[in-house]
Amino acid sequence: MSDEEGRLDDVDTLPPWLAEQRSHLLGLSAHALLLHGPSGLGQYELALSLAQSWLCEKSGRHHGEAACGQCASCQQVHSRGHTDLVVLMPETLMLQLGWPLSEKAQKDIDDKKRKPSQEIRIESVREAVAFAELTSGRGRGKVILVFPAEAMNTAAANALLKTLEEPLGSLRFVLATEAAHELLPTIRSRCQAFALSQPTANQALAWLTQYVPGASTIEREAALQASGNRPLDAAKIIASGAHSVWASLPLALQKGHVDAVSGMSGVQLLDAQHKLCHDLWAIKLGAAPRFFDTQNLPKPPPARALAAWGEQLKSLSRRIDHPFKPELLIEDMVQQAKVCINSRV
Repeated sequence: MSDEEGRLDDVDTLPPWLAEQRSHLLGLSAHALLLHGPSGLGQYELALSLAQSWLCEKSGRHHGEAACGQCASCQQVHSRGHTDLVVLMPETLMLQLGWPLSEKAQKDIDDKKRKPSQEIRIESVREAVAFAELTSGRGRGKVILVFPAEAMNTAAANALLKTLEEPLGSLRFVLATEAAHELLPTIRSRCQAFALSQPTANQALAWLTQYVPGASTIEREAALQASGNRPLDAAKIIASGAHSVWASLPLALQKGHVDAVSGMSGVQLLDAQHKLCHDLWAIKLGAAPRFFDTQNLPKPPPARALAAWGEQLKSLSRRIDHPFKPELLIEDMVQQAKVCINSRV
């Protein structure tokens, strides 16, 4: 995908199922919204579009109107430099999405004093709190966007609480998360929660056809199945090439064929194994698999083996970002899958 195709946070390219939900949310008067749901539904894209609409100089923000995309305020959002918008994200994600870091943070990283943080740092939250006390620069209020909200550790979340509960002036918050259960109850209680709805299968396929025009229908359908009908995740699966090995993956893992997953990263393989474990549990309990076709799945192992594998995958999820040697990590993951799938005790 090109950079242009990969950009979803433009008001004109917001997927239709998100545009429908944006219209509803723009009609609400809550000062703090919490957008939640599983990955791949567009929490970040919707949150940024809401922020842009609230700050837009032409839209009627109290009448459900979306941002115009053309005014000076909208252009500042596009260029990642709006004076009345603060984005709280892990530094790794900010760099990935093109958001500038503070001068001090960028200097520390450039000078190799530390690596970009994978959490939302308390220093960033304190800067946001100071921003909340300033007057709006463009006169359309101010917005603090937090994504993923679960990336705030306890100290960072507590530092935001008072401002979140009693915002000054026309400050608005939009928090977005793929793991609402990991947020402090005090954070959740200060927001109006909104669960993102999943697109229909036809909506998902139609959008993916437009967004990834180079993929075939079979490839798009395979990616949607692999993502659990979450179109944004499906687009990433196609970009990574994982869809091409998806159907053969379960039996390849059963046989311990490392070559079959050589093109996948540790994170991608971990996600695939979580889904395979889910589907094997589903079959064992008499339900239909969600991510793989039944004919492509091996016979489920005993419950004890599946439970043990699930715990192994959870443990690996907490340390997958550590600097492992990729080849050794992949080999170990394939071996663990093989042992579980072939277990009969």
